[in-house]
Amino acid sequence: MRDAVDLSRYFARIGYRGPAEPTLDVLRQLQLLHPQSIPFENLNPFTGARVALELESVVDKLVGQRRGGYCFEQNKLFYTVLVQLGFRVTPLIARVRWQRPPEQSTPQTHMLLRIDLDGDTWFADVGFGSTTLTAPLRHDPNVAQPTPHGTFRVVDAPVAGEFEIECETPNGWHPLYRFSLKPVEWVDYEVANWYTSRHPDSFFTHDFIACRILPDARALLFNDALTLRTADGAAHTTRLTDVDAWAACVRERFGLDLDGFDAAALYARAVARADEAAAAAERRDGSAAR
Repeated sequence: MRDAVDLSRYFARIGYRGPAEPTLDVLRQLQLLHPQSIPFENLNPFTGARVALELESVVDKLVGQRRGGYCFEQNKLFYTVLVQLGFRVTPLIARVRWQRPPEQSTPQTHMLLRIDLDGDTWFADVGFGSTTLTAPLRHDPNVAQPTPHGTFRVVDAPVAGEFEIECETPNGWHPLYRFSLKPVEWVDYEVANWYTSRHPDSFFTHDFIACRILPDARALLFNDALTLRTADGAAHTTRLTDVDAWAACVRERFGLDLDGFDAAALYARAVARADEAAAAAERRDGSAAR
């Protein structure tokens, strides 16, 4: 098969030992295991290295090198695996709405998947950082759908013909991203990938991020701050105060080997970005108080 993945290697990478067949149970197991084993991370754009979307490069990086990646890499791998298993899969593209004000316009920079199975439509996504889905969502508008790591729902978007996936938080429902059901050409992902990995306005180029799903929590390393968020929404954040602690966290918590990278330089840049963001927040708070 052209552009194929060695399924045995992929299954070993994520710890899957079940049948290789296009069923809802298999989809659910793969969706749960993938983000627990393959971390979300942006080492390439953070260091200025190219993010390659050719399947051979994606498989080598995420499976062979045991690295991670972001949505275009993660979901291209997941798409290819699902198609090889016999699923009917349509790649889609979305505008990120997570932690954006409602009035802010955002570009189409996120990849997700539509799966049509046994008369139902499902949405799968193994590449949305700290809020990555760990179960497929049925296209059942406005119905809350519990997953192993939080409750989500699909809702009609303010734009006709578009939808949003929302996450339930302690402060209510918040949108992750907005999308239509229109199929996407692969070349469109190349354009979005270039923007996401190269444009100076993309936070992937100047902030370090690594995320991983744990059996009972979500782990996020944003620059030098490690946050663990449990299923009930409670969060605990620790700032890593030296390069050894930071590198150990990257290696042990997220399963990323920093061989070939200058850990001290990465850490220094992450700390500088965190300090810069804190100073900017202080200036905003001071302006608001006047």
